[in-house]
Amino acid sequence: MTHPLVSQAMIDDYQTDGVVLVKGLFTDHVETLRAGVAANMAEPGPYASENKKEGETGRFFDDYCNWSRIPQFREVIEASPAAEVAADLMKSQSVQMFHDHVLVKEPGTSMATPWHQDGPYYFVEGQQNISFWSPLDPVKQATLRCVAGSHRWEKEVLPTRWVSEEGFFADEGQYMPIPDPDAEGMKVVEFEMEPGDAVAFNYRTLHGARGNTSDSRRRAFSLRLVGDDARYVERPGRTSPPFPGHDMKQGQRLREDWFPVLLQR
Repeated sequence: MTHPLVSQAMIDDYQTDGVVLVKGLFTDHVETLRAGVAANMAEPGPYASENKKEGETGRFFDDYCNWSRIPQFREVIEASPAAEVAADLMKSQSVQMFHDHVLVKEPGTSMATPWHQDGPYYFVEGQQNISFWSPLDPVKQATLRCVAGSHRWEKEVLPTRWVSEEGFFADEGQYMPIPDPDAEGMKVVEFEMEPGDAVAFNYRTLHGARGNTSDSRRRAFSLRLVGDDARYVERPGRTSPPFPGHDMKQGQRLREDWFPVLLQR
């Protein structure tokens, strides 16, 4: 039995396109998440950043790996149907926590979230993975944009640092250059969304977002989860998130004391 928020068509689309909209995934938890984001911004974690290039306007705040210290995030992760929906879409019997991510674009923020895949930054590999991106404010223009089918590309896209645009790792031919999906006529999927809706996408799905030129905030909460086949993998350099001192070896499952199992069917 699948969760009532999930249909077979959604599972098929997730497997084929690497992206699908889940209406109302966090609708019952929006106020809790807003309180968590406020707490996060009041006391940023060690990985918090203010993404701003020279000449850009507004404020683009992001931070990750705070669920264990911000009770509102932990509450939503445990109480929402996210793990069940993730299991259905990934076709996985287990769902394991990876990390959370907060992205806030204040009104008048000109900087776009650059096109990228999450997977190359991470130390985890496997087909069964999922990221939920959920706005806590209505979004029309500053929503998430995903390239359908990009999770099945033969090569991953070169990971870069968002502000400096430098490569995150040395590229010895294992990565492809960052494409321009609009100029290259790729199928870009995006949705007008209400607070609590969520875009579910694969770690290797190419995605980005426009700046927020509206007069309203755009707060977003992301939750990254993994399934049965997820395994630790060595990367050419420091990963993001780095999780220093994890002591995992190539091919191991993620250690459950750091990355707890949220669901086991």
